Amino acid sequence: MSSERVATKATAALDAAGVEYELVVTEAASSAEESAEWQGIGLNQLLRTIVVRRGENDYVFVLVPAGRRFDWPKLRGHLGVSRLSLPDAEEARDVTGYERYTITPFGSSRAWPVIADSSIGELDKVAIGGGQRGVNVHLRPAVLISATNAQVVDVTAPG
Repeated sequence: MSSERVATKATAALDAAGVEYELVVTEAASSAEESAEWQGIGLNQLLRTIVVRRGENDYVFVLVPAGRRFDWPKLRGHLGVSRLSLPDAEEARDVTGYERYTITPFGSSRAWPVIADSSIGELDKVAIGGGQRGVNVHLRPAVLISATNAQVVDVTAPG
C-alpha cells in the first residue's frame, strides 16, 4: 500500500472540487476482501460503485459496502420505478467513461445522481474507487455524501 500520487480523472475531479481525501494505491486486488486487507480497512468500509439503469439514458450510481448486496425492491421503491437493470460493461463505460471495476462518481463523463447506502453513516472512513484499478480514495462518509450530493437511503441487505 502506498500513498503515491496517481493522476486519474477521479483524482483530478476531487482536487478541482477541493475535496479532502487520502489516496491509497495498491496492486489490483482479485477480491473485495483482498482489496480491503491491502488498504488496511474493514470490508464494510470498501464501497462498490454500481451503475443502475432507470430508463433510456437515465442512470444512477449506487454506493454499496462490500459484504452487502443492494436490495432491488428497496432501490425500486426509493426511486419510484417498477423496473431497473444493470448495463453491460460497454454501456457502463459509455455512460461513465470508466471501465468495469474502476467506476466511480468522481470524474465520471456525466454526473449521474448518487445513492449511498445508509450503513456508511456509522463509519469513520470509507474507500471508493479512484478511477483506475488499485487506486483508492479514502474519505469521511460525510465528505463523500457532500461531494457527490448523494441521497442516503437504506438500499442494501446483508450479503
